[in-house]
Amino acid sequence: MIRISQPAPSFEKNIAYKKGASDFVKISLGDYKDKWLVFFFYPRDFTFICPTELKGFAQHKSEFEALNAEVLACSTDSEWSHKNWFEKDLPDVDYPILADNTHAIAKAYDVYNEVDGLAERGSFIIDPEGVVRYALISSGSVGRSVTETIRVLKALQTGELCPMEWADGGKTLGKA
Repeated sequence: MIRISQPAPSFEKNIAYKKGASDFVKISLGDYKDKWLVFFFYPRDFTFICPTELKGFAQHKSEFEALNAEVLACSTDSEWSHKNWFEKDLPDVDYPILADNTHAIAKAYDVYNEVDGLAERGSFIIDPEGVVRYALISSGSVGRSVTETIRVLKALQTGELCPMEWADGGKTLGKA
């Protein structure tokens, strides 16, 4: 079960599609040591809401990089499905997309929907030490906000108490 302020569930050498790679790549949680990780799950390839989110995260690449953060997506589809869909319909998405065919990662992050056999929309921010700092799981029928994810990432990086509607450069309430 996902717990805030606890180590993120690990995954080791899972296969992912990555634009520009000559073959599929193997990714582990440890690959993101010393960086912030924005890790999100989406329900399925070849759907309607998912591409809006996937493109949205790609469009904010420079903002994530400026925050020492990497983006990683995951669904229960295969790496072959990812390759087909991303090369055909999402050529601007260049962060890795994990293939969770066994559903082990989705289950470890508590986003697996047993009835539908897919991952719900789950968003996680993991700090450079591998600790979960933010978790949000929402209905598959509503897309998430990339700008809200960036706002939360910036707030977490202040190391301070941030009030409701805190925005970058805004007044904090002091040290956490």
